[in-house]
Amino acid sequence: MYGKCRVCGGAVREFIDLGRQPSANAFLLPDEVDGEFLFRLAAGSCEKCSMVQLLEEVPQTVRYHEGYRYRASGSAGHRRHFEENARRFLRDELTGRDAFIVEIGCNDGVMLATVADAGVRHLGVEPSANVAEEARAKGVEVREDFFDETTAAEIRDEHGPARVVFGANTICHIAHIDSVLRGVDALLGPGGIFVFEEPYLGTVLEQGAFDQIYDEHVFYFSVTSVREMAARFGFDLVDAERIPLHGGEIRYTLARTGERPVAASVGRMVAEERTRGLSSPDALARFGDNVRRVRDDLVTLLQGLRDDGRRVVGYGAPGKATTVTNLCGIGTDLVPFVCDSTPDKQGRLVPGSHLPVRPPEEFARPYPDYALLFAWNHAEEIMAKEEEFRRAGGRWIRYVPTVTVT
Repeated sequence: MYGKCRVCGGAVREFIDLGRQPSANAFLLPDEVDGEFLFRLAAGSCEKCSMVQLLEEVPQTVRYHEGYRYRASGSAGHRRHFEENARRFLRDELTGRDAFIVEIGCNDGVMLATVADAGVRHLGVEPSANVAEEARAKGVEVREDFFDETTAAEIRDEHGPARVVFGANTICHIAHIDSVLRGVDALLGPGGIFVFEEPYLGTVLEQGAFDQIYDEHVFYFSVTSVREMAARFGFDLVDAERIPLHGGEIRYTLARTGERPVAASVGRMVAEERTRGLSSPDALARFGDNVRRVRDDLVTLLQGLRDDGRRVVGYGAPGKATTVTNLCGIGTDLVPFVCDSTPDKQGRLVPGSHLPVRPPEEFARPYPDYALLFAWNHAEEIMAKEEEFRRAGGRWIRYVPTVTVT
């Protein structure tokens, strides 16, 4: 099956279909399950520019609203990462007398709070009213809006040009990427940079991280596809850097064509992707085969544990949990509930599968025999915190890249 590329208009060949799925972060109250929004979660690769993307788009107003549940500051590791990002921008880019930075999708202000504390001009653009209010409580200036070329022009008229435009786990969410890039071009001053950090296609494929595919992630960037996309809108990809966030991401830096030198890392990573055949039909087909194998192995394991009278509890309720529970048909007969530290998710249900979300205290009342680790990208932090579970004889179930019990 084919679709049309959102970047170049080329043909997009489907390589994975994860079935009917809900919006990943639309956690429901028990009386809201009737009429739940569903769509076909399938991804394909553009045969012209190699951009991997969803075939169907969920309207952004369905994904981002006043009840949005994700908090970027929910992990201590995330907080450290974004504080370091802010300090780096303050040291290297925001040094002029009237420096200005704009963050697309600032969420709860975890990055811009450090910039605000330094007294540097800034603006977060955030469409979800609830997290925007949390950012304001940290001293961050926020505009409640979606970012596009119209928004960008209005920001420049009001605040002047930006030295830095930044986005983290946001740019790959925006289907109208053409309008975003035109907006960045309108907003940046001379010599300015556009920096964004996003899940890396190479990591998704290598780890078999199929649960990174959900409605919010419209695009799955590679260095090759980002370089191609940048050139179409008058930018150079001047740097590409691996970062550990979410199991492995890339920090991309764009500047207008010819304004900054291109780091050697860009050409090196493009060559690596070419050698690996990163987005080749064969590589994508192997990924699909692995997803189906993991699905079957995980369901078989959970059914066997249930039949043996073992108790399994889910740990973490990120958007990824929606993909895996719905793909695998994991219901309360296999996993009676999920523990998560996000207050806004507690007392609600995982979309689609309708697993109850409970506070982390419930994990030890009493400890289960097994914990299914949905928040696998925080495994080190979580396992260190839950050492008592291990001492009590508990075991962890992981499914990326394969189903394992440790």
